[in-house]
Amino acid sequence: MKYLLLSSASLVVAGPACAQDIDLKPLVEARLRYEHADQEGLQEKSDAVTIRARAGLSATSGALSATVVGQGTLAAVDKYYDGLNGAATRPIVADPQDIALYIAQLQYKTKAMTLTGGRQKIALDDERFVGNAGFRDNGQTFDAVRMELTPAKGLKLDVAYAWSARTIWGIQGKGLRQQAVSGDNIFANVSYATPVGTLTGFAYLVDQDEAAVQGFRLSSQTYGVRLAGARPLAQAVKLSYQLSYARQSDYRENPNTYSADYWLVDATLDVKSWKLNAGYEVLGASSGAALTSFQTPLGSNFKFQGWADKFLTTPANGIRDRYIGGGYGWKQLGPLSGASLQAIWHRFDSDRLDQHYGNEWDFVASAKVKKTALSIRYARYEAKTMATNTQRLWLQADWAY
Repeated sequence: MKYLLLSSASLVVAGPACAQDIDLKPLVEARLRYEHADQEGLQEKSDAVTIRARAGLSATSGALSATVVGQGTLAAVDKYYDGLNGAATRPIVADPQDIALYIAQLQYKTKAMTLTGGRQKIALDDERFVGNAGFRDNGQTFDAVRMELTPAKGLKLDVAYAWSARTIWGIQGKGLRQQAVSGDNIFANVSYATPVGTLTGFAYLVDQDEAAVQGFRLSSQTYGVRLAGARPLAQAVKLSYQLSYARQSDYRENPNTYSADYWLVDATLDVKSWKLNAGYEVLGASSGAALTSFQTPLGSNFKFQGWADKFLTTPANGIRDRYIGGGYGWKQLGPLSGASLQAIWHRFDSDRLDQHYGNEWDFVASAKVKKTALSIRYARYEAKTMATNTQRLWLQADWAY
């Protein structure tokens, strides 16, 4: 946080102090989760019951606001390997116990500009490249300065400089899994709303300035373009789509020399209460050496390539993910609102050497009861040439004030 005072000062001088009343808003949320994991080849299964609580306060006066949020994670049942503690004879459940400063930011916000400085959440587009890792108990945040401009209707410029990524490993982080990874990271987005969807050009310069984290091999520069939109096809029928391409290469102290491509084609058809989704995502390979494939170390990676967490780091030969899924939803189902059932099937192949890694089934049922979100998830990975057969089950309740 060595730049926090400087970034805070820059926001204070960004606009005149507002001689208005201060509006105080408490921020409170809690999560209770049970995760069970059974992985072939490991002696024992994992059973984790974690409790995550966040509490803080936001103070707003005119265009200026200050927000501070602390968080703590407790392992009520700790029969699991959290990546830092416990025996690796059990499957990893990446939710170590933690107590930390989660958010500490100042923000100056007008209709045309938002400036944010300090420890903050940054989630860009679908969070494929830069995200909050919100599924994990200790979400990822950044010590950063961020500027969002809307100079004209439909046009947005979003640029951030982050000198530290606060990881999901919390205060006990060490070795390969650091508490925080320093570096000079730059995230830049320029988007424009067109008649067919939002067109975004992006540049993500990731500087992983910690030798313990893969010997700087996760430092990369990624440039790309993305189109995301939706169109009504008929009454109660809508087609949503995403198209994206990016090219990544080594950056800063990365000792590897490589370049790899990223492709995404995704479509979702909504017909009344039914939903059908299909897509094809490629994280390309270069030479086949470790960490010369397309990497996303700052993304919310649980959301992609299946929930069994087999591909959080892209294999040396890259990955091609073909997936199809469907679901059904209810606006109201007894005391439940926003209830839904979904299933997704993935086929995972390499980008080079024609390897079939494996297949995965993912299922989720979710709903809300007043301010509490409830969900049941299940993932089953069937290995062919990559990793081992794995099953995971989650029971989760999230509450927010």
